[in-house]
Amino acid sequence: MTDWTLSYEGFEPAQEGLREALCTLGNGYFAARGAAEEAEADDTHYPGTYLAGGYNRLATEVAGRVIENEDLVNLPNWLPLTFRPEGGDWLNLLAVEVLSYRQELDLKQGVLKRAMRLRDRTGRETTLESRRLVHMGAPHLAAIEWTLTPENWLGRVEVLSALDGRVINAGVPRYRQLNGKHLVPLASREIGEDGVLLLAETSQSHIRIAEAARTQVFQDGEGLAVERRFVTEEGYVAHALSFPVAEGTPVTIEKVVALHTSRDRAISSPALAAEETLREAGRFGTLLEDHARAWSHLWRRCDLTLEGRHRTQMILRLHVFHLLQTVSPHSVDLDVGVPARGLHGEAYRGHIFWDELFIFPFLNLRIPEITRALLRYRHRRLPAARRLARAAGYRGAMYPWQSGSDGREETQVLHLNPKSGRWLPDNTHLQRHVNVAIAYNVWRHYEATGDAEFLSVYGAEMLVEIARFWASIASFNAERGRYEIRGVMGPDEFHDRYPWAEKPGLDNNAYTNVMAVWVLLRALDARMLLDSERRVELDERLGLAADEVAGWDEISRKMFVPFHDGVISQFEGYERLEEFDWVGYCTKYGDIHRLDRLLEAEGDTVNRYKASKQADALMLFYLFSTEELGDLFARLGYPFEGELIPRTVDYYLRRTSNGSTLSGIVHSWVLARADRAGSWTQLRAALESDIADVQGGTTPEGIHLGAMAGTVDLVQRGQTGLEIRDDMLRLNPCLPEELRGLRFRIRHRGHWLDIDIGCERLTISAPDGWDGPERIVIRDETYAFHAGERLEVPCHLEDGGWRPAPRAGDMNGGAEGG
Repeated sequence: MTDWTLSYEGFEPAQEGLREALCTLGNGYFAARGAAEEAEADDTHYPGTYLAGGYNRLATEVAGRVIENEDLVNLPNWLPLTFRPEGGDWLNLLAVEVLSYRQELDLKQGVLKRAMRLRDRTGRETTLESRRLVHMGAPHLAAIEWTLTPENWLGRVEVLSALDGRVINAGVPRYRQLNGKHLVPLASREIGEDGVLLLAETSQSHIRIAEAARTQVFQDGEGLAVERRFVTEEGYVAHALSFPVAEGTPVTIEKVVALHTSRDRAISSPALAAEETLREAGRFGTLLEDHARAWSHLWRRCDLTLEGRHRTQMILRLHVFHLLQTVSPHSVDLDVGVPARGLHGEAYRGHIFWDELFIFPFLNLRIPEITRALLRYRHRRLPAARRLARAAGYRGAMYPWQSGSDGREETQVLHLNPKSGRWLPDNTHLQRHVNVAIAYNVWRHYEATGDAEFLSVYGAEMLVEIARFWASIASFNAERGRYEIRGVMGPDEFHDRYPWAEKPGLDNNAYTNVMAVWVLLRALDARMLLDSERRVELDERLGLAADEVAGWDEISRKMFVPFHDGVISQFEGYERLEEFDWVGYCTKYGDIHRLDRLLEAEGDTVNRYKASKQADALMLFYLFSTEELGDLFARLGYPFEGELIPRTVDYYLRRTSNGSTLSGIVHSWVLARADRAGSWTQLRAALESDIADVQGGTTPEGIHLGAMAGTVDLVQRGQTGLEIRDDMLRLNPCLPEELRGLRFRIRHRGHWLDIDIGCERLTISAPDGWDGPERIVIRDETYAFHAGERLEVPCHLEDGGWRPAPRAGDMNGGAEGG
């Protein structure tokens, strides 16, 4: 295993599901799990191909009621490629002796490789090496290259290369009681002498999918004459090839695939487009060269280089790799959001949640065009959010907790507890804080890019309508003289009601209330940033009057925030809950990440206890600096002394099961300044979340994209204290002792900034010009910074973290006082 390679030795059937998810290849347009080409869906393997935005809706009768679910559809499988010696058995690793096996994911070039040597039941030994890519430069292309060598036999070999549209959605065991047959076969045919085409359509959304495949055989670089037979049945098309092979002489089989759908722009039909794309595609080597070049361009923008931590370095690159396979520069021209589990499996049905909150900061500082496009996904669904708000009795826009194709609420009505086998009511749609996340993302994107056009055309409208929602859901409690928000769920997700109440929902979730105030303030700011003509247009179109705006200002000063025992309360009434027996349950079950399921199976409920699934109140310290949060609490008239943060952090760390992979991200972040060792421990655990499948079976169903992106952002911003505030770039490095150096690039308002943090020196340079802040604050010292300059600050590590050394006379860049 190198800094650029995820590798596996040996064939382990029990690990195939995890490997398939982690070895997924994609390009932002579509992705395919890293299943073996010869494999079909069974208890070992699950091939899956997913189109960004490719949803379909089906109904199922469950527990006496009909429920409807929208899924990210498993598209026709383009991988099938297998072989057998004439008269032998088709390749099946479970039925042969595997003499050697190695699988590698090349992160630098985006190539999945396998190398194996096999002995069949007759003693024939064969070496097979494969390479696979999903083209990052040409989004509609993918390719497989096999090199097959008969080691101790000769004769004829048969190769079967297929496109299989008979697949269903069955990748998540707990969903298998639900209808998963999304595809309707339409047509299959041969194209040219060496190609086949399959056409299918989703049953409800009527997305047409065309896949075209060309399979060719080469020896010594020259085309090899083969016998070819066309095979077809409903939803399936293949070419069966037969040709002679000689002992010790390798042959190369290439399968190039084109995929188009009716969602594509500038095409006449998916089938015609797939044929044309395939016809113009070169051989595997040519495709690989262009594909690798596209990845090199992305890595130039997106890599982070660590000193001295090889596994950590590799995992961080793996996380960046999967982020860029889910959303890439190709996403800019698509109407898509960010599925919480990537395009890597069927968990959460491919829906979009609040995970953007952890994903966008990385993209904002590198490829903000992607973030802009993903925010437009939200803007296009603003009418649906307005409908949801009206239906619930509110004003403005109320975005759904789970979103898919059209912006309606996709949260399931019932969910299955696999521990008890019971279908239970699902109240997670009450997580109104998703609206906070969207507003936060809009504002931070504007801060990072200075994109006034985006703010004027899209961002301000979303901010105003979300602010309008928060103002309407807040009610005034005359006895308290404060505004309250009742009947919601916070990020914790374990608690969806009070144990003494019949109605779901909680009152005055601290995170929700404080963030609602922040949204109101940003909406006010956004209005004032618009030019006067645009501001009048927006006010008139939305019917926004001066008294409504004044109401936002009042709410932003009088929102209620609950406290107990000297800490911020997760929600009002939290102190009335019982303490939980953490030691006893750890002893009893071992893994208690999903404490809610364990307790429900016992006939109990987690609602009774001070036990959280993931960070909730602590999210405030994750999203805001101490200064920002202090300003918010001062505006609300609440004291915000220095000890409030560590007390609150310590209180909830001891009461959280970390049932979400996002939890470790937040905990590492909030510990970064006060407890570097603890922060590093949390970061290491977060880095292992998917690669080690720490939740015991969730990663095979799809990676956790928010956690992956969050770990990278935790290194680039959390450990460096990087922020842009008050028109100044701020760095407050606090690298753990295990990290001896860190280098990365960020893009701020169109210009690149190179940052190199070492044990002895911090260097900042803008090699291609600089139009950002003219002052940089490093810890408490302020330095002037201009285009073409190179700022070098001597530094040293001490118990509190990285600190600038005393001012040196030869320091470049100068200083302006502390």
